[in-house]
Amino acid sequence: MENTEGRIAAQGSSKEEPRDLGADRAVCPICPHACALVEGQTGLCRARVAEGGEVVDANYGRITSLALDPIEKKPLARFRPGSKVLSVGSYGCNLRCPFCQNASIACAGERDVPWREIAPAELVDAAASLVTEGNIGLAFTYNEPLVGLEFVRDTAHLAHERGLVNVLVSNGYVNDGPLHEVAPFIDAANIDLKGFTQSFYDLVGGDLATVKHTIEVLAATPSCHLEVTTLVIPGLNDSDQEIAEAAQWLASLDPSTPYHLTRFFPCHRLTDRPATPPETVHHLANVARRYLKHVYVGNC
Repeated sequence: MENTEGRIAAQGSSKEEPRDLGADRAVCPICPHACALVEGQTGLCRARVAEGGEVVDANYGRITSLALDPIEKKPLARFRPGSKVLSVGSYGCNLRCPFCQNASIACAGERDVPWREIAPAELVDAAASLVTEGNIGLAFTYNEPLVGLEFVRDTAHLAHERGLVNVLVSNGYVNDGPLHEVAPFIDAANIDLKGFTQSFYDLVGGDLATVKHTIEVLAATPSCHLEVTTLVIPGLNDSDQEIAEAAQWLASLDPSTPYHLTRFFPCHRLTDRPATPPETVHHLANVARRYLKHVYVGNC
């Protein structure tokens, strides 16, 4: 896979860049990066651009991936089991995980990956046409959906009008305002809790507090079924203490919250570590089960 990191740095704003908030710059409202962009400049996520004095969703309706998946693949273990969901992704992400499993689209910009334009109404029509095949709605997934919040919001609204459900698979790195804008349209979500220390989030370019807030908001949203996933990486987030603290915190919100612990395989820019031993994942699942009722292992 071609390395796109150089172009990411050239095109995007980053936390380290100076913030000149003059009249010629627009600040993106979506996530804590708050990219301050001049007209035509693309943000760190590579999916949002300054246009007409505001930062807009440049990947709106630009679809890179579309597949009818089992709901369990999201992963959702306790939401409409046995059903299917039409999964849709675009390009771009506001984190930079060295272990990204979808780097070919998550680290891509508009020139780096093939895409086709599909309007919200067209996508909802496609989802509705698959109901006879077991489809229950749409899953916004593969890249980071919320960097394209406007498309998620508009499409999810139309999906609800057609009696379809909406699933969100997200890293949870989003500001409170945009989160509350889209939360009423989300029927089920799986949020990546990538680790439970700020040092781990420093590695991926985010912050733990923001992701915890997202989980708290969705856990408190009556219309949203919430599940959480941690990818267990040897030597980075695989200690008993870290998983225990994560599980305890989730249990403080709701001890019935399904928690997925999945096995890491070397990929993207993190190829110097071995795959997580299956016995490690199973052991940590037992640690989490001290606090949570529903703990699942994946990729083992």
